[in-house]
Amino acid sequence: MRFLILAIVLAFPAADVMITVRLARWTGVPLWIWLTGSALAGMYVLTNERNEFRMRTLAAFRGHENPLRALLDSGRRVLAGILLIVPGVVSDALALLLLALPINLHGRLEPQPVAAGRAGARRRGSTVDGDFRRLD
Repeated sequence: MRFLILAIVLAFPAADVMITVRLARWTGVPLWIWLTGSALAGMYVLTNERNEFRMRTLAAFRGHENPLRALLDSGRRVLAGILLIVPGVVSDALALLLLALPINLHGRLEPQPVAAGRAGARRRGSTVDGDFRRLD
């Protein structure tokens, strides 16, 4: 069973490159344009996701967003970026499918209720009412 999985993992890039070569011949577009374009797009997705992941993580720490949602969205985009860097049209199609799917948009991963000790972390307005007493 291990050898079958290894054979599939090793055969996918070879078959993907063969399909890309045939598609490049059929369309008349040079192969290096296909490969360079998809690699640059993959690097752009990964670079952009690095910055987005920072912002989403900070928002999750502040209590504005669910951390699981940020993690799933970032993982999906990182996988799509890696698939774009891998040479081949099939992997590029899978990457575009991952990027196009509306996963985690207003979905089931709503934030859980906040514990009693952290209730102040989720304020709705900018004003906090309370009593002040100085302890010396």
